Amino acid sequence: MCGVKGVVLDASILLKAGDDENGSPSLRADAVYVLRKLRYSNIFTGISYGLDLSAPKVRLLQESARLYSYNCFVFRPSAIDNFVSEVSLEWGDNTGSYMHVVSSYKDEEIAQMISSGWLITVLRSPGKASDVEYSTGTENPSKIFINKLEELPLIICHLNKKAMGKDVKMVGYLMKPSREEDFAKRGAFPIKPTPNGLIFVPLTYALPISQQLQEIDGVLHKATDDIITVEMSSSSDFENKVTYTEGMQELQRYIGCHPDCCVIDPFTNIYPVLDRLKIQQILGGLENLNSKSCSKVRGPHFLKVVDFREPKLEDKLVDAKLSLPNIVKPQVACGVADAHSMAIVFKADSYKDLNVPLPAIVQEYVDHSSTMFKFYVVGKKIFFAIKKSTPNADTLIKLAEEKELKPLLFDSLKSLPVDKQKSQNEDNTRIDHELVTDAANWLRRVLDLTIFGFDVVIQESTGDHVIVDVNYLPSFKEVPDEVAIPTFWEAIKEKLTGKQSTEAAILL
Repeated sequence: MCGVKGVVLDASILLKAGDDENGSPSLRADAVYVLRKLRYSNIFTGISYGLDLSAPKVRLLQESARLYSYNCFVFRPSAIDNFVSEVSLEWGDNTGSYMHVVSSYKDEEIAQMISSGWLITVLRSPGKASDVEYSTGTENPSKIFINKLEELPLIICHLNKKAMGKDVKMVGYLMKPSREEDFAKRGAFPIKPTPNGLIFVPLTYALPISQQLQEIDGVLHKATDDIITVEMSSSSDFENKVTYTEGMQELQRYIGCHPDCCVIDPFTNIYPVLDRLKIQQILGGLENLNSKSCSKVRGPHFLKVVDFREPKLEDKLVDAKLSLPNIVKPQVACGVADAHSMAIVFKADSYKDLNVPLPAIVQEYVDHSSTMFKFYVVGKKIFFAIKKSTPNADTLIKLAEEKELKPLLFDSLKSLPVDKQKSQNEDNTRIDHELVTDAANWLRRVLDLTIFGFDVVIQESTGDHVIVDVNYLPSFKEVPDEVAIPTFWEAIKEKLTGKQSTEAAILL
């Protein structure tokens, strides 16, 4: 059996049964889901419709095809050979099968399509039974019935894995749509097998998680996208403070009952990255790496604060080696709406009315020549990018004086103030690559994460390499796709096969 190299989605499974309130045709919600999932799948995709379809519906389908860069084909039951020839002419006639996804087919039409090497997938009408089912063990799955259109990517992946053999691994992935699209449009999640034998399956909460994971070899997740709340209390067990969506909880239960399912990465491993206090405490262990280098790598000085109005706060800041200005961050690092609501504080008496969520971490503000080094650990490779960053303290103070040195409030995902005048031409020479590589490998061992990132600033006065942030499954979008994506696949394959490298190396 050959794998699926192309899919043609018929109008009958894409269009809603009736027009909307304005009398215009529209696409089904599950059709939009499939159109989006196949867009960057590395599988040829097209849309078919009959000559009897109304002009408004044809226009809608053609507009959708243009939006997703798909082909359009006219399908006539009386001229199936023409349809088959047109698709082959457009997409080629190399190894693999084409699939036509429809709402109904006559037996003679199915026979003719199958004889041409096509697979027929029929989307059942709700409540309609059929005596023909598809399962991954079916010997001749040329005729497939599905109950929901969301099943289609999973079916294609199963067929492709069966065609390619046991060496191919299926990776189910789950993250918010915007993040998924950022990865997918770079070619990270193909349904067609990668050169190192991975097939990526989009998981969906529209189907039971247990059903989707039956033949999945591993799960890649960004669980922080599914956090509802994080309850900060006196407990040190961060795991019990996080409340996930119902779908993510279902995934957790499944993984708990199936310990053989490989998770990239285990939920328990990502909890330290959710807690800025825990990360600060972990970074304290970097002191052990500083014996063989002239430079020093460390975490910033910090203090946890539960009440900005506590009487001895200023004394505690001094004891923690924190001189003004300070940068103040919520203890919860991600997953909730205000996790990135931060402030730079210039005066001690500004704390009493500070609008940053509590508990908070007050962090040393490091003068760093307005330059940040973003490092990405992807399996056994380390990448880095140089980014403009916030100005030195003296520049910030001058800016703040215009507003009576009031705290500078910002969202670190949107409005981080940067020094636009800073040149980065010589910044690469300032970084101690060996020291940062040691730090990256140390963090990988301590955190036990496959893919993570961390930000480094170099203190002007001392040359200290200060790690100011650590995050899980970053986009590493600053790294060229032709390098980043194969490395991403390699890291996942190593995790699945248990052949992870013990040491990572930086790529200059």
